[in-house]
Amino acid sequence: MTQIIALAAEARDRAGKGTARSTRRQGRIPAVIYGNKEKPVMISLDFAKFFREIHRPGFFTHLFDITVDGTTHRVLPRDLQLDPVSDRPIHADFLRVSETTEIIVKIPVEFVNAEQSPGLKRGGVINAVRHDIEVHCRAAAIPEKIEIDLSGADINASIHISAVKLPEGVRPTITDRDFTIVTIAAPSGMTDEAVAEVPAETEASDD
Repeated sequence: MTQIIALAAEARDRAGKGTARSTRRQGRIPAVIYGNKEKPVMISLDFAKFFREIHRPGFFTHLFDITVDGTTHRVLPRDLQLDPVSDRPIHADFLRVSETTEIIVKIPVEFVNAEQSPGLKRGGVINAVRHDIEVHCRAAAIPEKIEIDLSGADINASIHISAVKLPEGVRPTITDRDFTIVTIAAPSGMTDEAVAEVPAETEASDD
């Protein structure tokens, strides 16, 4: 299950570019909380604390408890605007969620048991077709990652979504095909004869 991170915020009275620039000059990041059939709340966040959070792995899959004026909002980051020159955050959008809120989110994949892959032992390489998987799930049950088991995978092997055990309540948004997540490619320099000795899997093309 995803982490829940506490953040303190200050309320903003007005929106607009001038107000946003003034907020940033004060060392804070303008942001907004919206959704769940409630009125949007304009807030600002401490730049240094927020900067640390966006550079931790999984920022867009972690829930935040943002407290402003004594009220705590359970939210999920949905958008982050960066300065095109400095790459510093200049605005953030947070979606207010509840225990029953269903969302679409991209979950990073992690390859495990590489040491048990015959193909990798023979010099093959991991060809990651997808670095994340877009899924439907409840906001309260966002997985931190999706593990892809490489044990037994030989050269030319492909692992598809049908071979992956997803957490309960998590389902991929792509349902019309059994898409590929990773393949084990032959090492450069391996002869055609050697490759031919390894059974190749056939698969449909993916996006």
